[in-house]
Amino acid sequence: MIHPELMVSNQLLEEFQACIKLQYSGKLDVKTLKGNKWSFYYRLGRIVWATGGNHPFRRWRRLMALHCPEIEVDRIQLRHQDIKIDYWDYRLLEILHERQKIKREQVHTIVENTIAELLFDLAQHISVNSVTFERIQDNALDAPMSFTRADISLKLMQEGWKNWVSTGLTNYSPDFAPVLRKPEQLQQMVSPAVYKNFVTLINGKYTLRDLAVKMKQNVLPVARSLLPYILKGIIELVEVPDLPLRIIDIQKKQNPPEAKGSNSPLIACVDDSPQVGQMLEQIFAAHGIRFIKIQDAVQALPVLLEHKPDLIFLDLVMPVASGYEICAQLRRISVFANTPVIILTGSDGLFDRVRAKVVGSNDYVTKPVTAEKVMMVVRKYLQASPPNKAASNLQACNESS
Repeated sequence: MIHPELMVSNQLLEEFQACIKLQYSGKLDVKTLKGNKWSFYYRLGRIVWATGGNHPFRRWRRLMALHCPEIEVDRIQLRHQDIKIDYWDYRLLEILHERQKIKREQVHTIVENTIAELLFDLAQHISVNSVTFERIQDNALDAPMSFTRADISLKLMQEGWKNWVSTGLTNYSPDFAPVLRKPEQLQQMVSPAVYKNFVTLINGKYTLRDLAVKMKQNVLPVARSLLPYILKGIIELVEVPDLPLRIIDIQKKQNPPEAKGSNSPLIACVDDSPQVGQMLEQIFAAHGIRFIKIQDAVQALPVLLEHKPDLIFLDLVMPVASGYEICAQLRRISVFANTPVIILTGSDGLFDRVRAKVVGSNDYVTKPVTAEKVMMVVRKYLQASPPNKAASNLQACNESS
């Protein structure tokens, strides 16, 4: 009988070692007949990123929570077109690093852990499935932020898989979630404190990897500690779905409505508060003005570039990127050099007003927003700007309303 770890060296390692020797640059796709897929991105024979597997979103959430706890992952929203990119998760890391929200060291740690998890998963699948390899040279990351020694990663993968097998966990994936099936029997075996922890954590919501992060341990000792209860049927390991980030429908939520004709002024607001967005939408709809609301600061620039609004409201305080940061970025883009930018702030302090001017904003509006405040600043900047289509259309909207 061939041991699972030997099957890894016979098929998987040869392909990866060939990429090292060739100093390969590009993407290496690995697929099973059952439809599982992993992609490894190479730069000169070194692995710079990896994607795929069963739980790409859970993995990204988990590693961000562990290594970048300052980032509120649940506040991040993605568009459908964003996740069509194979390396959407890497792109998010790039954006966060560019905006100085996370450090390069954090990126490197997440890259290494992502590659390690996917190599382990690949080793487990290849032990029972045949796989195919495909190199795609024209699909490489141009400026990777981290380089991982593939030979070291492969050695760690072999050791990790060997330890997993020797513990008796061959048929159990670390992406499985434990569920308590016989609580009465467990209660008789453990102390009340331990039982309480079991009931709280062993509920089918957290995978073994998720639990390891919560318990601040490696996944192997966590799985090993549960194995006796699994073998007795007290706990069952089950497959669970992925936990995607919030996906927003740009076409439905962020395309400007055709209020009173497509020539009406277009105003955008970047604010993570749904209440503010809804209030502004009602105000502008009443005045026949088209409006875009953008709740995710990460998606602000792409959406603004797509629609090129005549005036932009920016919330001062948001996760990932502040209104100041987005305003400074807008002013570096020629198409927005003269677009009126208004900061929304809950404070009327001198410091906020001075900084708003420094980064290039035209004005600020204090919260809570009201129709009177908002329309006053809209009329001021759209009509005060050089004669243009938006200003004349705003005047027509005001006259008709």
